[in-house]
Amino acid sequence: MEDHILKDKTYHIGVEATMDIIGGKWKAIILCHLRNQTLRTSELRRAIPQITPKMLTQQLRELEDDGIVNRKIYEQVPPKVEYSLTERGESLNSILHELCLWGEANIAERKECGEVITLLSEEAS
Repeated sequence: MEDHILKDKTYHIGVEATMDIIGGKWKAIILCHLRNQTLRTSELRRAIPQITPKMLTQQLRELEDDGIVNRKIYEQVPPKVEYSLTERGESLNSILHELCLWGEANIAERKECGEVITLLSEEAS
């Protein structure tokens, strides 16, 4: 985050600032996978099979630039890169947990209405 060029920004409400960091289709999903463990790029790709390698790299770089994710590069052959949450990133854990619980409750309600939905992994309460 130290390398950031400071920009003037105006937010109308606080959630805009949050969404500026974790908004979009993939960032919250990536962060949920990193909440309890450090993962390599290939492990993240397996955990999120719908994301393209290019998009995963882009989203990880943006999260790193925002001080949310730490990238550790090991000098070895083949190269090894691991991603983990920074302290600032860990401060999002309770928000991400609540989003997961809300999503699970929403899925349960929709299933009761007859939708066919498969949830492969549930949040530990």
